[in-house]
Amino acid sequence: MMKTHILIVAFLTMPLLQGCTVLAIADVAASTVIYGVKTAVNVVDSITPDIINRDKSKKKD
Repeated sequence: MMKTHILIVAFLTMPLLQGCTVLAIADVAASTVIYGVKTAVNVVDSITPDIINRDKSKKKD
């Protein structure tokens, strides 16, 4: 009898776990895109720091 209750609870919670998995995968995908864009911006900034930061350096002087 107890095993039956455990099986019923397990089967009822499975859809909830699948929803969490979908959200976790979407979160990982979104984080990957955000960090990829940040990395690309940092690479461009490191290659061309004088072009992007020219106005900032003039204002300090």
